[in-house]
Amino acid sequence: MKAAESSQDFDQFRADLEAVERRIAGEIDPGVRAMVVAGAVFVLLLSLVLPHTGEARGFDVLLYDAAAIKEHIGLPSRVFEWFVTVFGIGFSLAALLTRRWVLAWIAVAGTAIASVFGVLSIWHRQTPGLGNYEGAGPGIGLILATVAAMVLTFHWVRVVWSRTAVHLAAEEQRRIAAAQAEEHDHRKLFGEK
Repeated sequence: MKAAESSQDFDQFRADLEAVERRIAGEIDPGVRAMVVAGAVFVLLLSLVLPHTGEARGFDVLLYDAAAIKEHIGLPSRVFEWFVTVFGIGFSLAALLTRRWVLAWIAVAGTAIASVFGVLSIWHRQTPGLGNYEGAGPGIGLILATVAAMVLTFHWVRVVWSRTAVHLAAEEQRRIAAAQAEEHDHRKLFGEK
C-alpha cells in the first residue's frame, strides 16, 4: 500500500520535476568565463572605431561607406564585420544577459565563422588585387577583432559544453526516479510486493 502511495506522490511531482530539469538544461553558467567573454566583446566594440585598414575604420567597413570604397574593402572584410557585430557582440551580450544555452550556441557558431572570415580578411589585405593593386595592409582593428573572435569562440564552446553541478544532479534525480518507477511497475506486473 505504501509503495502505491509513494508512486502516486511521485507521479504528482514528475511533471514539475521534468519542467524544472528542462528549464535548467536551457541555461548556462559561464562562471569566471563571463568576464573573459565580456572583455572580448569590449575589444570587438573597440575594434569598430580602430583602423580596419588604411583610413577605413570598422564602422566604415560595416556600413561600406566612402572610406571603405576608397580602401578597396573586399567581401571577406565586410562579411567579417557583420558577423562580429551580429554574433560576436549581439548574441554574446544576449547570451551573457539571459544565460540561455541556445543564444550561447548561436554565438559560438557565429564567432567561429567570424574567426575564419577574420583570418581570410587579414590574408586578403596582404594579397595584391586586380592589376597588382596593393592597398594598405591589415590595421590594428582588424587584427584585434580577429583575435577577439577566436577568444570568444573558444570560451563560448567551453561554456556550452560544460555541465553544471545542477544539471548533473537533476539528471541523476531523474534517473533514480525512472529506475524506481520501473521497479515499481515490474513488481506490479509480476504481483510482487
